[in-house]
Amino acid sequence: MTHPHNPLPPCSTPGILEAGCDEAGRGCLAGPVFAAAVILPDDFAHPLLNDSKQLTERRRMELRTVIMKQAIAWAIARVDNDEIDRINILNASIEAMHRALDALSVRPGAVIVDGNRFKPYRDLPCTTFVKGDGRFANIAAASVLAKTERDLYMIRAHDSYPEYRWNVNKGYPTADHRRAIAEHGPTPLHRMSFRLLAQPSLPGL
Repeated sequence: MTHPHNPLPPCSTPGILEAGCDEAGRGCLAGPVFAAAVILPDDFAHPLLNDSKQLTERRRMELRTVIMKQAIAWAIARVDNDEIDRINILNASIEAMHRALDALSVRPGAVIVDGNRFKPYRDLPCTTFVKGDGRFANIAAASVLAKTERDLYMIRAHDSYPEYRWNVNKGYPTADHRRAIAEHGPTPLHRMSFRLLAQPSLPGL
């Protein structure tokens, strides 16, 4: 259960249209990695906005609507599994964040990113923050948008591949997901560069 808390500050440096960035799906076995970039007004405050992993699915969807309505600008982008296999998941996560920044309708004056790895974006100052999605509302908002967009994608993909139960596990390496891979083999959405089975010697891969 998520309880109200003091609202996160909207950004790390008010007054410069700072974009917060985060990704979702980095540890999944299937599907794209998604990223979002969000610029919030300096007076933005919401007591429930936090790291998306700390929120219920219902709360994330409620916050998604709030963010999309109240943000100065927001954008979501993805890198598909085939490209993840080519360039690796770290590079794919950063590429997805760059694509989200490219898609913003307003050019930010600075960028802050959840985590500790990023590549320079154009000529903008960029700062990484470990656990940034629990420290600044713009990163938390990006976390919510990326997570909800990815969940919606995997729920739709479940219709094509129901054996893998992506509507429940969203592509993460759960026991039921790995069992389905062992039984049915990988789909075109699986990341073949990942360890799809807990025991790689099992038949099917």
